[in-house]
Amino acid sequence: MARLTLRPDNSCFFSRPPFIRTTSFQRFHFHLSPSNLTLRLRIVSSGAEQNVKETQRVSKAKAKAKALMDLQVEEVEKQHENLSGNWPPWKNLPQRYKLIGTTSLAFVICNMDKVNLSIAIIPMSHQFGWNSSTAGLVQSSFFWGYALSQLPGGWLARIFGGGNVLEVGVFIWSVATALVPFLAGYMPSLLFSRILVGIGEGVSPSAATDLIARSIPLEERSRAVAFVFGGLSVGSVMGLLLAPPLIQNLGWESVFYIFGLFGIACLIGIFFIFDIDCLTAAKDTMTQVTQSWKTSLKELNGSLKDVPWKAFFQNRAVWAMIYTHFCGSWGHYNCLSWLPTFFSEELNLNLTEAAWVSILPPLASIFVTSLAAQSADNLISRGVEITVVRKICQSIAFLSPAICMTLSSLDLGLPPWEVVGILTGGLALSSFALSGLYCTHQDMSPEYASILLGITNTVGAIPGIVGVALTGYLLDSTHSWTISLFAPSIFFYVTGTIVWLVFASSKPQSFSEQN
Repeated sequence: MARLTLRPDNSCFFSRPPFIRTTSFQRFHFHLSPSNLTLRLRIVSSGAEQNVKETQRVSKAKAKAKALMDLQVEEVEKQHENLSGNWPPWKNLPQRYKLIGTTSLAFVICNMDKVNLSIAIIPMSHQFGWNSSTAGLVQSSFFWGYALSQLPGGWLARIFGGGNVLEVGVFIWSVATALVPFLAGYMPSLLFSRILVGIGEGVSPSAATDLIARSIPLEERSRAVAFVFGGLSVGSVMGLLLAPPLIQNLGWESVFYIFGLFGIACLIGIFFIFDIDCLTAAKDTMTQVTQSWKTSLKELNGSLKDVPWKAFFQNRAVWAMIYTHFCGSWGHYNCLSWLPTFFSEELNLNLTEAAWVSILPPLASIFVTSLAAQSADNLISRGVEITVVRKICQSIAFLSPAICMTLSSLDLGLPPWEVVGILTGGLALSSFALSGLYCTHQDMSPEYASILLGITNTVGAIPGIVGVALTGYLLDSTHSWTISLFAPSIFFYVTGTIVWLVFASSKPQSFSEQN
C-alpha cells in the first residue's frame, strides 16, 4: 500500500509536465535571476545599437546620394554655364574686336551698295536709252552726297561717337538703295536717291576712323584699319558676284531691293553683336544716358569753335594728305565705276563675264591688304619710324597701278586676258594705301582723326563727282579708254607719290596748341 501510495506521489512529481512548465514559465517572467536580467538587457541593447547603426547607415547613404546628386547638378549647371558663356561665339571677345568686326561688316554692305550700280547701269542704260555721259552722271551722283557728308560725319563722330553715327549712316544708305527701282524712271528722283546713298556712306569712314583712333592701340592700328577698310574690297567682290545672276534671273531692280535688305540686316547685326551687352545696363542708367545726350548737344553747339581749323590748314602734312587722298580717289573711283564697262566692251564679254572679271582686282586686294597691314605693323614694332613706314606703303599703293595702267594703255599687242591680269595686280597693290594714307590721320592726332579724314575725304570725293562724269564725257568724245580712263589716273598717281614723299608726316601734332 505504501509503495503504491509513494508511486503516485513520485509519478505525480516527475510526470506532470504542465505543473513543471507553469512553474518554470512563472519563474522566467516574475522571478528572474540577475543573470537572466543581464541577458535580456544585452539583447535589448544589442537591438538598439543595430537600429542606430542602421539609421546611421541609411543617413549616410542618403547624404552620399544627395551629395552625388548635387555634384551632378553642379556639373550640369557648369556645362550649361560654359555653353551659354561661349555662345554666341563673339560673347567673350574683347570689346575692341567686336567693334572692329561690326564696323567691317558695315563696310562690306557699304561697297555692295556702291558697286551694284556699276553693274546695273548696263541694263538700265539699255532700258532708258542712256548714253555714256548720262550713265556717268547717274554714277557720279553718289559722290555728291558722299562729299557733302564727310565733314559733318567727322564732326558728329567726334561729338556723339563713331558707333552712333555709323548706325544712322547704315540706315540711310540701305533705305535709299531699296528706293532706287521706284525712282529710276524720273531722273531727278533717281539722282536724289543716289545722293542719299552717298550721304549715308559718306559718314562711315570718319565714324570708323573715330572708333579706331579711340579704341585701338598704335601697334594694332594698321591691322585694324586694314580689316575695317578691307571690308570695302570684300563688299566689292560680293556685290559683283551677286549682282549679275540677280539681274539675269530677277531683273536689275532686284539688286537694289536685296542689297537694301542686307543693309537693314547689317544694322540689326550691329545692334545685336555690339550693343546687346549694354541693353540691360542701359535700362538702369537712362538718367545718365539722357544727361550724356544733353551734354553732347551742348558740345555740339560750341564744338565748331573748338576745332583748330586754322592749325589744320597751316600744316603741310595735312595738305599732303588732302592731295594724296584726291589722287588715290581719282584712280579708285573711276576704275570702280568704269571697269565693268571697259571689260565688257574691250573684251567683248557679256554682263556676267564682265562682272566676274571685275571681281579680280578687289579679290586680290583682300590678300594684299592683309600682307600690307602685317608688314607695316612688324616694321613699326621693330623700331622703324612710323613716317617712313607710311611713305613706303603709300608709294607702293600709287606707283604699282600707275605702272600697270601704263602697260595696259600702250599698244603692246597684249592679249586681253594679260591686260586683265596686269590691271588686277596694279589695283590690288593700291591697297597698301590702307597702311599708308589711311593710318596717318590717326597717327597725327587721335583726337581729331575723324575730322581730318572728313577733310581729306571731302576733297577725295571730288574725283567721284567730276572724274566719273568726265570719264563718260571723254569716252563719248574720243572713244578712247586710254585718254578717258588711264591717262588722268596715271598723272594723279605719279604726282601724288611725289607730294607724299616730300611733305607727308606721321608725327603726332598738337593742333589745339598750334591754333
